[in-house]
Amino acid sequence: MSQQQAILDKAMALIDAANSEDPNRVTVDGKDWPKELLYSQRMSDMLARFVPGADEAMQLAIRAQHVQRWKSPRDAYPMDRIGYLQWRKDLYKIQAETAADLLAQAGYGEDVIGRVKPAIAKLQIKENPDTQLLEDIADLVFIEHYLQEFADKHPDYDEDKWLDIIRKTWKKMSDEAQQFALSGSVKLPEPLVPLIQKAVSK
Repeated sequence: MSQQQAILDKAMALIDAANSEDPNRVTVDGKDWPKELLYSQRMSDMLARFVPGADEAMQLAIRAQHVQRWKSPRDAYPMDRIGYLQWRKDLYKIQAETAADLLAQAGYGEDVIGRVKPAIAKLQIKENPDTQLLEDIADLVFIEHYLQEFADKHPDYDEDKWLDIIRKTWKKMSDEAQQFALSGSVKLPEPLVPLIQKAVSK
């Protein structure tokens, strides 16, 4: 094993160990998971499908996007839009700093950490290709794994509300990610397929 591969493996193990501490649990196909560990695995899986040759910095950013997310709970902020925006801004910064610390422990320098931090912090989505790729993967994972769950939690939402939610997600994605989502490469939640098609039709 090369030294570079050893550093990558160590960084991934540190990220996974950090996410394994999540007290929130989910069961999928009979297996119990720490919630954010499962999310990180799904992110890496989607990256491998969407960009099979993604470089180390992006492999790490994608894996670490939600690192220890539960430590910054939403309800620690006012439950209004201003509170939500402040929580999200602080959360992205904390996750970026946590990821940077783990990568430094693994032996990475500023060349990699300097790319991972702004991507996780969601800086300059449309200008920074790293941030855009992370956004694409997050949105594709949301559509495949979490959109139906979100819908089940909000039976009170009408069609217009759902069309707005899907269009906002769609707008954040690159053209390539949009095409990938509709190509059959992403498992769309079957009950929502007509709604998704209606939302994204020109």
